[in-house]
Amino acid sequence: MTEEHRIQNEIRIAVSDKCVIFRTNAGDFWQGDIVYSREFKQNVLINLRRVEGLPDGYSDLSGVRVSDGKAVFIEVKTAKGRASDKQKKFIKRMRECGAVAGICRSAEDAVKLITEG
Repeated sequence: MTEEHRIQNEIRIAVSDKCVIFRTNAGDFWQGDIVYSREFKQNVLINLRRVEGLPDGYSDLSGVRVSDGKAVFIEVKTAKGRASDKQKKFIKRMRECGAVAGICRSAEDAVKLITEG
């Protein structure tokens, strides 16, 4: 588990009484039909199709604040991690729309963002 994933998990636990929060993944992925391959002796995907997931820059954690129903977006970074321009732009736009959004490096940062943001 990476340091960033550890922080994400700590945040999810710390805010669970204040938010309904989800781990999100941005980018593209592949889907298909699962069939068993006798050649490879395992399940494989056929009829592959590319699926566009969430946009680049979408925050690591997103959800809803229980107290007022406001959308919440948390970009998780390590102590030395830096947000990309797309991540900064996404957070800025979400704030403009009235959401609670920010970069958090710890569970304490996330609780502060949610209670004060």
